[in-house]
Amino acid sequence: MGKYKVKDSDLVQQYKNGNELAFETLLNRYKNKLFTTILLVVKDSDVAEDLLQDTFIKAINTIKSGRYNEEGKFMPWITRIAHNMAIDYFRKQKRYPSMVMEESLPLFNTMDFAEDSYESVQIKKETYDKLRFYIEQLPDTQREVLMMRHYMQMSFQEIADSTNVSINTALGRMRYALINLRKLMEQSATFEVSEALI
Repeated sequence: MGKYKVKDSDLVQQYKNGNELAFETLLNRYKNKLFTTILLVVKDSDVAEDLLQDTFIKAINTIKSGRYNEEGKFMPWITRIAHNMAIDYFRKQKRYPSMVMEESLPLFNTMDFAEDSYESVQIKKETYDKLRFYIEQLPDTQREVLMMRHYMQMSFQEIADSTNVSINTALGRMRYALINLRKLMEQSATFEVSEALI
């Protein structure tokens, strides 16, 4: 059996027992996915590289200290660490991912603007700025699931695994995030968000 067919939980156990190559196998197995996950948020390859290193350092420290208890669920566990590293980076920078600036995302498919004119460009920029402001007003758990769903394009199952909640809880947080976002928008009488977002 090739080394890539060994279960994550077995590799973690081997690493606990002193086999350094076991963690290297885990690193090689997931580093590309984790790097991409981080890069989608921070949009800076140098920062993403640093955060990826931090992710593995934290994982190593957690395993070596005996605090790892997610056997069989290594990938969601380390993905959650990577995601939290990216979010913490933005909290320290006092800014958030520019996911609300991406016109291709579902969030913008509900908005109808004229194209090309200077006026429409200005309207778009003001609208994106307002939307980002509203998203920042959401509770952390609601803002997080909104970012993961529409910016990172994760499935609700992936969101549930990454945030260590049930899929129903993840769906509920998304629902309340959209309800609260819509309320904020309606209060400003700027624009509305379609029910089709979910």
